[in-house]
Amino acid sequence: MAVRSTVSRFPVTQEALDACGIQWGISVTPFAAADERGQPPAAGASGDRVPRCEHCWAYFNTFCDVERWGWGCALCGTLNGFDDDALRRLDRPETCPELNSSFVDFEIPVDEVDGAGDGVPARPVYVAAVDLACSEEFLELIKSALLAALEALIPGSLFGLMTFSHKIGLYDVQGPIPVVKNVFIPSDLEEDGLPVALEDAMPLLSFLAPVDTCKDRIAAALETLRPTSSWERGAASGQDADTVLPGGRGFGTAMSGLVDYLSSEYGSTFALARVFAFLSGAPDYGDGQLDTRRYGEQYASKGEDADLALLPEQIPFYRDLAAVAVQAGVCVDIFAVTDEYTDLASLKFLSIESGGSLFLYANTDDSTLPQDIYRLLSRPYAFGCVLRLRTSSDFEPGHSYGHFFPDPQYENVQHIICCDSFATYAYDFDFTHSDGFSRHTEPAVVQIAFQYSVVEPVEASGYGPPSNPSYKFCLKRRLRIRTLQYRPAKNINEIYDSVDAEAVLHILVHKVILVSLDNGVREGRHSVHDWLAILIARYNDALRADARTPESHIDIDFSQCPQLQMVPQFVFALLRSPLLRLHEEGIHPDYRIYLQCLFSTLDPSSLAKAIYPVLISYSSPNKQAFPRHTLSRAALTMSESPIFLLDAFTNLIVYYSSTADPSLPFPPPHDCLLRTKINVLKQDRCITPKLAFVRGGQDDSSLFENYLIEEQDVDDLRFTAGKGFISFREGIREEVEEILKEESGS
Repeated sequence: MAVRSTVSRFPVTQEALDACGIQWGISVTPFAAADERGQPPAAGASGDRVPRCEHCWAYFNTFCDVERWGWGCALCGTLNGFDDDALRRLDRPETCPELNSSFVDFEIPVDEVDGAGDGVPARPVYVAAVDLACSEEFLELIKSALLAALEALIPGSLFGLMTFSHKIGLYDVQGPIPVVKNVFIPSDLEEDGLPVALEDAMPLLSFLAPVDTCKDRIAAALETLRPTSSWERGAASGQDADTVLPGGRGFGTAMSGLVDYLSSEYGSTFALARVFAFLSGAPDYGDGQLDTRRYGEQYASKGEDADLALLPEQIPFYRDLAAVAVQAGVCVDIFAVTDEYTDLASLKFLSIESGGSLFLYANTDDSTLPQDIYRLLSRPYAFGCVLRLRTSSDFEPGHSYGHFFPDPQYENVQHIICCDSFATYAYDFDFTHSDGFSRHTEPAVVQIAFQYSVVEPVEASGYGPPSNPSYKFCLKRRLRIRTLQYRPAKNINEIYDSVDAEAVLHILVHKVILVSLDNGVREGRHSVHDWLAILIARYNDALRADARTPESHIDIDFSQCPQLQMVPQFVFALLRSPLLRLHEEGIHPDYRIYLQCLFSTLDPSSLAKAIYPVLISYSSPNKQAFPRHTLSRAALTMSESPIFLLDAFTNLIVYYSSTADPSLPFPPPHDCLLRTKINVLKQDRCITPKLAFVRGGQDDSSLFENYLIEEQDVDDLRFTAGKGFISFREGIREEVEEILKEESGS
């Protein structure tokens, strides 16, 4: 569980918080294997026996005051007594990791009502739902991706293959020859669902095949997949093949039927079923059809804001289906491979609200889909998660951000359907009363409790001959507790000196995404710009508290505060990013939605790279020259280094300058320092970055040069005339000057 706070020294009062202008909050990566310093949790059993406060229900931790017969809660100060069981445990400190560590991972009993336990099956279940209203190239990519997925699945997993177009195809691969049963999707929207339940077409346990014994047959079934022809669609609808339009993608009906199909074995065969839905375009047949005509130039002619009109969902069908999927124990990941408008604004809810992820690939040529799905299946994940944030009594969580949903009954409790080691969430804080921290010398306390389930293999000796091993799995329930202390700042300088700029950006991006969804991209841009201007104004107020600072001096570069110096670049880059660029600049609405979903799950360091890439220089493939440069051509010229590595999170680019010595090996050798760095970067992220090698003066350098954003405009009329980051700075300076003049009354 990694936790990063925007400031490590908390503001003492609301007045101090307003005076500093900093976002106040934390980011949490609950299922990370270690904390932000790389330290793993202490392991413990009997998490249900950890003492809890009678008043605020916080868990006992290392910051509590312990007496012989009781303990004082570190969060609310309540004095609690130890019961007999706790006293016996405390007599054996080695059995109480909560006495020695503020970061503990406990095993807790599994409720039998959950349909789990060591003696009850809980096998991993995966289903691939493949769009056949597609091209040959799309289908070849999906076949490659699913072959990679089969290699990543652990033995004993169950796998099902389903196709959809104007009909649903269910594959039984457990016999010598793959058998497919088809169920036609009604074209008439007034018809309620499928004419035949999928369970009646094929029993679910015939559909779900064990990977360890049927891998070759699954691969053989994949080879039989073919795109649906216009002749087939015409025959199904009673039309001539020549008059049938492209499409026939009954995605909504297929997903609804699949969720209902799987629900019958929830709690007996599986505890969580993961569905991988592969789409080549927008659903245009059966239930859940989406009208792609809303994307176009009609907004300009009608005077409507396309950046606002294309962000909301068209219909609630997929949001409602996600709620049904959650109740059925089904998590849906959507992989869209298309450059056409697919309306991810509507489709995204099926993935993010069922605990899944949304992936978008513009084409099949350089798609990283096979690598992405392999990574997705290779890393551990938790499900059925509950995340609870508690604080000491003087402050409380304000807003929460991320792909979770609040508990309908309890405050500050979020439910997460499925969570991997990269998924990150954020909270901002508010004071509970006007006095702020009543005792300025005592630390503020934050406690995060994360309860989750995992499926683990069980040694299954005696369940079959060695040549045909049998696999068993059991459900484990765990409780991870992290308790942190933060000292109140004595003055505003201590707040500024404790800033984590990446954590500030993390919360800022979450907020601007919500503003964009509610009020449009333009309003999102304005909110970011205004926030930076106010932050710089507050910082200059603090500088002017020192009589030695001239009244006329305005510092927009945070020259006295290294921790804040990257913030203007972060904001400039955020305004330049596709997340906040305008529709008329050519930003595809689906790509914007994809970035909103991706950025909402990233940890602060990864998000910072995605917004403002890291540029590293090398004097040779085996020697690093400088760890970070600004994103400008001037920085390249001044460095005089021949090789650069740019890490933009989704892309890794190695650039050889046009003046590089021709004797330098290109591309860099596989055993050099630069390649080692690249391999480390590729492994340490949730998606597969595209790797490109560019030789300046010979190759097209636009891929690399497009990231040199500091010499590019932000295309906003609010900024002064000019070009790039320098112009942006001057525009901010003018706005800060106006703010300071208004506040001083001059």
